[in-house]
Amino acid sequence: MREFGEWEPAEPGVKRKIFQPGEGMMMMEVRFEKNAEGYEHSHVHEQMSYCLEGKLAFRIDGKETIITKGETIYIPSNAKHGVTALEESALLDTFTPIREDLLK
Repeated sequence: MREFGEWEPAEPGVKRKIFQPGEGMMMMEVRFEKNAEGYEHSHVHEQMSYCLEGKLAFRIDGKETIITKGETIYIPSNAKHGVTALEESALLDTFTPIREDLLK
């Protein structure tokens, strides 16, 4: 069974902490070393990412947007997206519905 609230590795230079999900949404904190990447992918879930610290370049369906501390970005369902940390950074990601693939 998954331990919620524990740090785990994701991509190189990226770690995440998945919080106990609700019935229809979930959150996780993601920390990036400078120049680390969240690889390009897509999923059916809607996603909101809030920048806790740092500066990140998001690519969503081929368009790049940079966010910094205190800013958010919306990722629609099925949008192809990835992110690069332009400096040491942290995000709070929220998903709906729950990302069952992350809970295994």
